[in-house]
Amino acid sequence: MSDVQLYTKLSSLPSSLKSEVADFIDFLVYKSKHKKSKAKPRTVGKAKGLITMKSDFDDPIPGFEDYTK
Repeated sequence: MSDVQLYTKLSSLPSSLKSEVADFIDFLVYKSKHKKSKAKPRTVGKAKGLITMKSDFDDPIPGFEDYTK
């Protein structure tokens, strides 16, 4: 579709729909710019040492003996 055909279609729309078309064009421009940028590669071991488990993690919880039988 040529620019002239697109402009002809756009000029025949009411002003409320023209604003929706403008918003959609802005969305497409935003989407095309962010599609090109790739996500940064993840760093292995970045959270190492931030999470610890207590030594009694697997011990039975007091008061739940009836449920663990």
